[in-house]
Amino acid sequence: MNVTKILQSVKNEELSISEAAKQLSGFSELGFAKVDTQRKARNGYPEVIYGEGKTVEQIVAITEDLLTEGKAILSTRVSAEKAVVLEQKFTDGIYHKGARCFVLNSSNKLTDGYIAIVTAGTSDIGVAEEAAITAETFGNSVKRIYDVGVAGIHRLFANLDDIKNASVVIVIAGMEGALVSVVGGLVDKPVIAVPTSVGYGTNLDGITALFSMLNSCSSGVSVVNIDNGFGAAYNASIINKIREGE
Repeated sequence: MNVTKILQSVKNEELSISEAAKQLSGFSELGFAKVDTQRKARNGYPEVIYGEGKTVEQIVAITEDLLTEGKAILSTRVSAEKAVVLEQKFTDGIYHKGARCFVLNSSNKLTDGYIAIVTAGTSDIGVAEEAAITAETFGNSVKRIYDVGVAGIHRLFANLDDIKNASVVIVIAGMEGALVSVVGGLVDKPVIAVPTSVGYGTNLDGITALFSMLNSCSSGVSVVNIDNGFGAAYNASIINKIREGE
């Protein structure tokens, strides 16, 4: 934040006092939410709206506030019902049903290096798409490599070149989560593991896969929370942008 520039803009009547106060405070007060307007300056990415648990009216209000910043806007965990209202309100927005994400102002410039998003099974694709849309919204190239789990490991080897050539790899698996250790043992790139809640009873809604990934014998593996495609993509994006020299 450049305080001098803000004050000079007020002096030159290029910026209203209320807008200057908003920029100086670092957040917008909406009553039910305090929207972080300095997130991108601090962290490199603007605030993301977590749609689950919010009313559609709250999502609309936060989106309208973020639109004044002119940055990419990502809302995650948005139901199809809420998406209908958002699409009517923000006609330039796109709802990605499989990812449950609503996006405005997605980055047009994509990185040369790409993030490989690898799933063990088709049932993991919902989490994978949340990761893919998050990464693409923030300007990353993505390669989707789906349904290559250890039950048919030849499918993984058929796609190994694409995985090895990625800047960073996100591996998403439920059941026992074994795919992560296999991939981690084959590549020289950072691997971000996402356990999913896919599986029968003793999968324990993803806890078994989480423990398996945390105990991986492959070096270079880090783990995010169960079904957290967004968190994996956020970290992968930071790594990819560092490799791009941004």
